[in-house]
Amino acid sequence: MTRTAVSKVASKGPKANGGRRPLPIDMALQGGGSHGAYTWGVLDRVLEEDWLVIDAISGTSAGAMNAAVLASGYATGGRQGARRALERFWRKVADAARFSPFQRSPLDVLLGRWTLDNSPLFVAMDMMSRVVSPYTLSPGGANPLDDILAEAIDFDALARGPIKLFVTATNVRTGMGRVFRNHEITPKALLASACLPTLFQAIEIDGDSYWDGGYSGNPTMTPLIRESEALDTILVQINPVERPGAPNTAREILNRLNEVSFNAVLLKELRMMAMLRRNASRGNGEGARWANMRLHRIASDRMAELGYSSKLNAEWDFLTMLHAEGRTSAEAFHQAHRGHLGKTSTLDLDALTKGV
Repeated sequence: MTRTAVSKVASKGPKANGGRRPLPIDMALQGGGSHGAYTWGVLDRVLEEDWLVIDAISGTSAGAMNAAVLASGYATGGRQGARRALERFWRKVADAARFSPFQRSPLDVLLGRWTLDNSPLFVAMDMMSRVVSPYTLSPGGANPLDDILAEAIDFDALARGPIKLFVTATNVRTGMGRVFRNHEITPKALLASACLPTLFQAIEIDGDSYWDGGYSGNPTMTPLIRESEALDTILVQINPVERPGAPNTAREILNRLNEVSFNAVLLKELRMMAMLRRNASRGNGEGARWANMRLHRIASDRMAELGYSSKLNAEWDFLTMLHAEGRTSAEAFHQAHRGHLGKTSTLDLDALTKGV
């Protein structure tokens, strides 16, 4: 299947899957460390729906890695190849984590808590990261994901595959986001998209240094509108937008600051989309495309129960729990909104512009 073939798929007749005609869609995938296993579960369920044809994916950090693994697997083995590739990738992450110094405390294991807040090495690392540079802590700049990505992704297949990819990283010098497309995506680009500056040294690409893409687009939405054939975009949201009450401990405050900063750019972009759509409703060309976009969201209240430290927990049991939660969320979305896809948005963008 070529990239242009995706734009023609909607004109074909209905398939056996509920009689629905094939519908091109985009996926927008947030980052969040090991919480990205939730997105793995969502994608695993979406790939079971033959009538949903993924045209493009925009991803940041763990979302970028999910996107690249899926696109590589799809290019070489179709839907089942994509599903197998995603499982292999997360198994490799879990295998590598067995040797990680960051492990749950025996009490947390006994009580079934996924947090690393009581792990002595995590607490020490967390404190040191606030006063000691990663250039001092890790002079070699090694990242354990480097080898995993090289093994899990066929970058040549990804470059020529049918799914368009948009991976965001933040340019340290300019503070602006850079979007890497299929032919530009390498292990370095993916590591740059997931490079938290307090933990890892900046990734150098083409003479510039890059940090986590969450600071500039988590994920970046505009390429999906300008460069994809699909009119339906499904946002998979990992970072909670709202939390009840106000944090009062130092760790809770820092966790909430992280969530707010990593959601801020996305919320601003969604507000911009809402205003552009409102003003472009009577236009044509690109303006009409903004007006016709249909947005949807898959999220889970369960993610709000997980703190920052659990994003570094890559135990297989934790990853499979998140995978199951992702599948459950995707199934609930499918049951509630199957009839809306291809017809109308299920994410109320206008609500995001209130008070702006």
